[in-house]
Amino acid sequence: MSFLRQALVLASVSAVALGAAGSAEASSFSLRSGQSAQGLGMAFAGAASGGIGLGAMAWNPATITLFPGRNSQLNATYILPRAEYEVTDPVTLAPLPLLPGVVAGTGNIGGNGAFVPASYTNFTVGDLTLGWSTGAPYGLSSKPESQDYLGQVYNRSASVRTLNFAPTIGWRVNDWLALGAAVQIQYLDISLKRASGVQAGAPPVILEGDDLAVGFRVGAVLTPWEGATIGVGYRSAFEHDLEGSLARPGQPTLPINARLHLPDSITVGYSQVLNDRWTVHLGGEWTNWSVFDNIPVNVTGTPITATTLNFEYDDSIYIAAGAEYAWNDRLTLRAGLAYEWSAVSDRVRNVIISDNDRLWVSAGVGFQATPQLRIDASYSHLFVKDAPIDLSATSGNPSFDPAVPVTYRAVAEPSIDIVSVSLTYRWDRPSSPAPTQGVFKP
Repeated sequence: MSFLRQALVLASVSAVALGAAGSAEASSFSLRSGQSAQGLGMAFAGAASGGIGLGAMAWNPATITLFPGRNSQLNATYILPRAEYEVTDPVTLAPLPLLPGVVAGTGNIGGNGAFVPASYTNFTVGDLTLGWSTGAPYGLSSKPESQDYLGQVYNRSASVRTLNFAPTIGWRVNDWLALGAAVQIQYLDISLKRASGVQAGAPPVILEGDDLAVGFRVGAVLTPWEGATIGVGYRSAFEHDLEGSLARPGQPTLPINARLHLPDSITVGYSQVLNDRWTVHLGGEWTNWSVFDNIPVNVTGTPITATTLNFEYDDSIYIAAGAEYAWNDRLTLRAGLAYEWSAVSDRVRNVIISDNDRLWVSAGVGFQATPQLRIDASYSHLFVKDAPIDLSATSGNPSFDPAVPVTYRAVAEPSIDIVSVSLTYRWDRPSSPAPTQGVFKP
């Protein structure tokens, strides 16, 4: 197969991964797990140091240099969240009694889960390594099973979908240092629906918008001693200028615009080959979610603010530790633990999302089927802290709407299950069997 034909095949493999994302499983509505099946098996420990394979490009573009030859990887991840808000204070359900056909709780807000794809490609050209990644770094699908519930004036459904394409370049400066950079081209689509009243079957208010924005990633990889890889990656913020519409029952549909800031982040990682069998990984990530604050939604062409989306998130922190054990030359076992301090505090939580601090428990397996083809599969369960919500005049919750006479106090007991598989194919035949670890050995 000629190099041109190979490049076309690689492009088509990457294009397949340009799907939409659903229910969020990382802090707020970011989607960590959909980026790599290898990474999921170790709770993404070593993501910035290349320990999770080609998917490390999503955190640190310099890791593109760690994998020789011409490679493609396709990931498929299924995320199944479970959460149900149950009313905790029946006496103060609302100033008004429940109307006929209206229930108190939401039922499950996670639906049937979501499928999240991602893909990666790299190839060497002289002293440089080039490639690209595709994926969905942000996503959310929230729809209460009980559409006619007491809190319907705050949310009936919410959808956030992203498509991200990132051309990437890496340069191995010398035996111990590599640098990388990527341009991120990201499409964002948002749809928010809520009821216009408290009665059953109240017509909806629908806010929709989309935008295409550009950001970047930069990173470095160091190999200071035998078997060690240290990585740091920076992902820029995105400034999406949404254009869309606000539809309200009995009123003309308004053209709207809103500026939405998605956060920048810093990821660090350390991977160490201990011997022929064991490799250990550590990782940490800080995400600047505090930029996701209060978002005015303006009527296009006027100074009028039609509504405001209030979030007031905190920054989030994620730490992880994982290990790989090479059972033999073809089979690798993985496990990892992680803890994440959420961006969503008890004060600001709303019925769109049940996010809270969480513990990740992960396991996975990798199988080198041929010298050119590797198959990886992983599973994670996320233990999420109970998520209380208080939408009342005295709570200080920015999502409370004083124009709507509804107090809503409830709590959810969320949990998330994630399954991911990937295929990694090396298009040029390696001179020796492909390594089961992603750690560079000088």
